[in-house]
Amino acid sequence: MIVTTAAFGSHQLTLIASTNEHSSPKLVEVNWLLAGNSWHSSKSIPKLKKHYGLVDQNLIFINKDSLRKSEPAQALLIDAISQLTEYFEGDRQDFDLPIDASLGTNFQQRVWQALQDIGYGETISYATLADRVDSPKGFRAVAQANSRNPFSIIIPCHRVIASDGKLGGYTGGLDKKTHLLALEGVTCKA
Repeated sequence: MIVTTAAFGSHQLTLIASTNEHSSPKLVEVNWLLAGNSWHSSKSIPKLKKHYGLVDQNLIFINKDSLRKSEPAQALLIDAISQLTEYFEGDRQDFDLPIDASLGTNFQQRVWQALQDIGYGETISYATLADRVDSPKGFRAVAQANSRNPFSIIIPCHRVIASDGKLGGYTGGLDKKTHLLALEGVTCKA
């Protein structure tokens, strides 16, 4: 797997792409890098290595400026950074990137799929999302699945808010959720 990081304003994201020689590369994670941390400190790295059978292998870090379009996994990371840049500049509302969500449980995958149906600049409640995945009383389980979303921004879990109109939680931090919603023209209760 290839890892890179990219800054978008004062925020950093870690991007990881698969390098399976038998299939096209896919993103396996795009998540916030917390201030003061490196990608090595991600709690998901051991899970990713186990899931993809890479327990005895290291992930390869390549600085975003050294990525090469001639290498498929690196080209995917370049494309992901480009699409994220367009999003942060207000020039993109949807993402067209191959992702591998197989690390999630069946329920988490259903939630992550439903998240992709929430439009740019739209918000729904955790309860509404629970209804959309046929688990009407499962708003807490839906919130938990949101917190495990390996594709921040690309799978827009930031568009899910509390029923009372307040932000609710966000794994990347409420400052980032507020920023993303404001970028999309949404304001929420404090």
